[in-house]
Amino acid sequence: MADIKGILFDKDGTLVDFNATWLGVADFMAMDAADGDRWKADRLLAAAGFDFANRRFKPDSIFASGTNLDVVELWFPRLSNEDQMLAVARFNEITSVQGSAMAVALPDIVDTLALLHKRSYRLGVATNDSTSGAEKTLATLGVAQLFVAAYGYDAVANPKPAPDTIQAFCDLTGLKPSEIAMVGDNRHDLEMARAGGCGLAVGVLSGTGTRESLAEIADVILDSVADLPDFLAARVKETA
Repeated sequence: MADIKGILFDKDGTLVDFNATWLGVADFMAMDAADGDRWKADRLLAAAGFDFANRRFKPDSIFASGTNLDVVELWFPRLSNEDQMLAVARFNEITSVQGSAMAVALPDIVDTLALLHKRSYRLGVATNDSTSGAEKTLATLGVAQLFVAAYGYDAVANPKPAPDTIQAFCDLTGLKPSEIAMVGDNRHDLEMARAGGCGLAVGVLSGTGTRESLAEIADVILDSVADLPDFLAARVKETA
């Protein structure tokens, strides 16, 4: 097994408490798309994967793991290309400004990231949110200085689960894919890890994914990123 020298993190559900951060933002987006019609907005939320009974988004649903373009294509299937891009720009603005301002870090995440940075891991973010939203969120959490890069869906030609972000991170850091761990709470994250040849695909249960949804594709499943330093340290000892 290659030594892990770099770590790419998904953002929402991995570093950020997905439901605490995004339920309000998602509702605002749906109401905006529905022109204030509550019934229609609820139908849009349900289509995007919101489970009203449990007040959370379903694993691997459009809103849990897709891009704003995916949401626009779902909610406005008959828009012209020009109007579609305008709708995406509108949603990018909402998620970038509101999503980052309302970001709630998962427990112990800030201290964990600081520890990983101190241990000289190169850290990056790979998200299907916008790049602007990712950068603003890291700033809100006070951890931007710990990361070498943040990649949104609009920073690469093909977003998750395509391997483009891994390739971009390798180009930036000089690391090999086998030296990178990809950490995320949805199958999209781990599918990207597999497609890009990552040395480690880590599933976490802190977001919308479940042990059942992640088990087939993850190398390991942890409760949260807070467990990652100990896991990596034990892994190094095993290979020493």
